[in-house]
Amino acid sequence: MKNIKKVFLALNKQPSAYPYRSLSLGVAMLTILITFSGCQKKSESVTTPDDSVTSSQTQNATTTNTSTQNGQQANEQSLTILALGDSLTEGLGVANDANYPAQLEASLQNLGYKNVKVINSGLSGETSTGLVNRLDWVAQTKPNITILTIGANDAIRGIEVGTVDANIRKAVKQLQDNGSTVILGGMQIYDNLGSEYVQAFATMYPRIAKDMNVPLIPFFLAGVGGDPKLNQADAIHPTAEGYTIVVNDNILPILKPELEKTLEKLRADNTSNNTPAQSQSQK
Repeated sequence: MKNIKKVFLALNKQPSAYPYRSLSLGVAMLTILITFSGCQKKSESVTTPDDSVTSSQTQNATTTNTSTQNGQQANEQSLTILALGDSLTEGLGVANDANYPAQLEASLQNLGYKNVKVINSGLSGETSTGLVNRLDWVAQTKPNITILTIGANDAIRGIEVGTVDANIRKAVKQLQDNGSTVILGGMQIYDNLGSEYVQAFATMYPRIAKDMNVPLIPFFLAGVGGDPKLNQADAIHPTAEGYTIVVNDNILPILKPELEKTLEKLRADNTSNNTPAQSQSQK
């Protein structure tokens, strides 16, 4: 507009000898306005596509960031493992960081399962009946996976195998009904309780695992039980070194496949839950 004013003033300074000066001024002004108007339209036609591209790039960046965040959430699922049992689970006689639940959590962390927590719910002297009676309490931990190891104290007290069998089945079913994958830890006992009882006790765990379709650790203390170097003075409870063998050789080979299945399910559920919200935000 400043340029137009300058032209207008310049034209006004022209000599008045021209009889058609007013007409000339009008034509000149019209020409200038048309030219300026054309420049404005041309400028607008250049900026519009830039705005469109910027909007598209912003939308794409937002979508990419959302997808990345969803992927990170799917790969960072938290998961709880409940170690449920008696003094063999509690870790009687060893330091708090040396019992099997503590060593298992540390091993899983080293294997890359950073968000897996192992809860120690072992109780010295626990029998299968006592364990069933506290299931409602331990269920508050909402475990994704439960490693159930019980029965040794029943055998020491000479409790009928049928009673132990029924209690373990009840515990497995209640844990499963609460959404937990159960891994059953098998036990064996000394021959001094009588061959018939010993045999019935040993075959109980595989039978329960088969009937209830749960993974089985054939013998929880395999490679440790009966070895004086890996057990405490009572010849029953493992040392810290003994628990390391229990974790690495007996538990992890059975646990890891179930852990991967559980994590995969959690990732799928996470993706399913995020998809509707993502679609809604893009509409």
